[in-house]
Amino acid sequence: MAGRVSPEPQIAAVQSASHRDLLTGATSPDAIAGRVDAIIVPSARTAPYLRHAAGLAQELRCFLVVLCSKRARRDQLCQLIRSEFLMLDLIAVDMPGRLPEPMPEFETSTMLAGSLLERRTDTSAKRNLALLLARTAGWKRVVFLDDDVEIPDPSDLRRAVGLLDDHDGVGLEMGGFPDNSVVCHANRAAGAWQDTFVGGGALAVPVDRVEAFFPNVYNEDWLFLLDDTRLRKVGQVGRALQKPYEPYSEDRARSEEFGDVLAEGIYGLLDRGRRVQDADEAYWTNFIGHRERFINDILDRTGRAELDDERRDQIVKALKASRGRLQLIEAAQCVRYLQAWRRDSRRWRRVLDGLPSGLDVEKALEHLGLARRRCSVWLDRSGNAPSEATPDVTTTVTVS
Repeated sequence: MAGRVSPEPQIAAVQSASHRDLLTGATSPDAIAGRVDAIIVPSARTAPYLRHAAGLAQELRCFLVVLCSKRARRDQLCQLIRSEFLMLDLIAVDMPGRLPEPMPEFETSTMLAGSLLERRTDTSAKRNLALLLARTAGWKRVVFLDDDVEIPDPSDLRRAVGLLDDHDGVGLEMGGFPDNSVVCHANRAAGAWQDTFVGGGALAVPVDRVEAFFPNVYNEDWLFLLDDTRLRKVGQVGRALQKPYEPYSEDRARSEEFGDVLAEGIYGLLDRGRRVQDADEAYWTNFIGHRERFINDILDRTGRAELDDERRDQIVKALKASRGRLQLIEAAQCVRYLQAWRRDSRRWRRVLDGLPSGLDVEKALEHLGLARRRCSVWLDRSGNAPSEATPDVTTTVTVS
């Protein structure tokens, strides 16, 4: 009929096996090396897990910032550093029960609080607190590193930060044990090809320029890398190694599902040339339906895969836990979450704009209310530690 407007084609709502095509070119081995201001580790493991990060910081002559909770303790970390490292600037902070005043109350956190979709970890809070410290101290180039990730070649971190003048983030390619969600691990185990993507486990960030925050949800690093419309200019260079972990925990599967749906849903849109704003309620309805079919397909393939019975049983239980949690996720809720995420992003930018900048580290810690929580390490230029040290004195190791 003349004058009739054709409806827009429906957006494909499917999960992609890889998002690598979204990355910009940053893989040249000739990337210019830059200075790393700090390596930031949100740690929940015991002090020995920090040996590698400490060695990297010593090699690169940069600060090591460790945000401690659960099994991570600043006093144990300080003891290890005193006994094994001589030239290192350490900032080890036991996470406070209440975050300092500059930290806003995020709507994305309160809307999930007390529900089965709430993410009950403090990784995002640690990373956000580190961002506040970095901005207050005037650092420009930092690297986020998980305590179960190793960097075989420290110069890869210099190469990563060297690309930050024209990138909003540079991740290292994650080798070793695949860094995936429970569902994506199961997809690989059941015989399908499954890629990995850059993330907060090994990520260089220009903190003086990027004004994003980490929401308290699984895949918070993927959301950190987005602007209002698309993936920021993010590249990849160098290599990191993820240590093995048990991927098929039912609790892990439940805690990941909401964040995995959000991130895979958004990145699936971007893979098809669409925008974050295109994730409307109709799209989420379709994607949630696809996600359930995807999980069911993995369950079916798991039953036929060459796996021992114990492993097969673990995978099936974990996938059923994911599918069960998926039943609680509503399309309208995904829309509301992204609306809150945009408001939180504006709130976070106002917080950053209100921070002082270029303070020395001690004053930056004091401004954030962390000075009395900071671990003390005293070493003179000869590498001799005093016989006595008061845990709450805020001094640093001298880098020659």
